[in-house]
Amino acid sequence: MPTLDDVTLIHRLADDAGAVIRPYFRRRIEVVDKGAATGAMFDPVTAADKGGEKAIRAVLEAERPDDGILGEEFPETQGSSGRVWVVDPVDGTRAFITGQSQWGTLIALNENGRPTLGVLDQPVIHERFIGTGDSAELHSPDGITKLKVRPCASLAEAVLMTTHPWAYFDASEQEMFRRLCDASMMSRFGGDCYAYGLLAMGFVDLVAEARLKPWDIQALIPIVEGAGGVITDWTGGPCADGGRVVAAGDKRVHAEALKYLNA
Repeated sequence: MPTLDDVTLIHRLADDAGAVIRPYFRRRIEVVDKGAATGAMFDPVTAADKGGEKAIRAVLEAERPDDGILGEEFPETQGSSGRVWVVDPVDGTRAFITGQSQWGTLIALNENGRPTLGVLDQPVIHERFIGTGDSAELHSPDGITKLKVRPCASLAEAVLMTTHPWAYFDASEQEMFRRLCDASMMSRFGGDCYAYGLLAMGFVDLVAEARLKPWDIQALIPIVEGAGGVITDWTGGPCADGGRVVAAGDKRVHAEALKYLNA
């Protein structure tokens, strides 16, 4: 389990990454398409992404040399401690480069294959979600608030979010997601990692996504679970490796959503 030192360190990592990333936001910066070389879909990266991850890695390499590091922008660093820091410096780069604030820095501590500590930091609006699986908090200019999901009796009463309704779903996933949308009270798109923060705050009831990488989701698992929510893959199994993920604030909505996502 994470220690007080781990919590102190993850706050420092978020602070250092935010100090690097923040000056690039809403500035005219170079955007490189990582997907161009392979013909894959547009996959942007900027100096903010790379600089933020470098800042995090520099601290970890100095203070936790035995821990591994798995990040989006640079090769994995193997460790010997059984602990791995999983990092996405700017989750939601598309939002970042279009001047929207629905992005964040994701940092997780994975211990023996399980994320036990996670941070979602939005350094521009100064909101930081932190979870341990047992509890979750929002740190903001208004102070520290305990996070708790809201009750929702059924999918028909639920607010559903996803980052993009077709870009990240294949044809069969699109069909399943469309049925899920039709059964929900309301749907909203474009949240990236911030949608999970909204779920932990009790403003959203369900998030469904696909094609996620470990660094896209591991930091969010302790936050959702710490706020009392449920987060799994589309079959109800573990989702720390990414892929298809569904998160819900209420177990009843989660169970109902699984039926639509496995129809």
